[in-house]
Amino acid sequence: MLKKRLVDFSIIIFIFLIDRVSKLLIIDSPETYEQYGIGITSFLNFNLIWNEGIAFGLFSFTEKIYYNLLTILICLIIAVLIWFMLRSEGFEKLSYIMIIGGSFGNVFDRIFYSAVPDFIDIHFNNFHWFIFNVADIFVTLGIFCLIGIEIFSKKINENYK
Repeated sequence: MLKKRLVDFSIIIFIFLIDRVSKLLIIDSPETYEQYGIGITSFLNFNLIWNEGIAFGLFSFTEKIYYNLLTILICLIIAVLIWFMLRSEGFEKLSYIMIIGGSFGNVFDRIFYSAVPDFIDIHFNNFHWFIFNVADIFVTLGIFCLIGIEIFSKKINENYK
């Protein structure tokens, strides 16, 4: 049991470290501060922005009290996710691990920088998608996996009734 928990938390730490390293590389690169950042391909730039809100810049507050309350709420949600992770197994557990690992990366930034550095800019011609980071990728993957598990487990249960 302890060995499984160590593996789970090691994966969370690994996701956190991948996110940290990617953000530090981007923050330390002066090219990412230019208008369109670093052009990687015809549809991908690394363009640093500082997100003071949550997903897609929602809930950006100018007053620190609201920012701090939102950060505390996010920490409480992460605690609940850890509780769910400890009580789940298999692919569901891995989904929670991805969400928690990514969330730790973004919460660290909220506390350390008072904003989250986003830099992955996917675009087509002049249409730019929301700019995001590696932590966001893991959180999104984990959420999509949990949704998929829920959808397919209901279909499987319906087929056996």
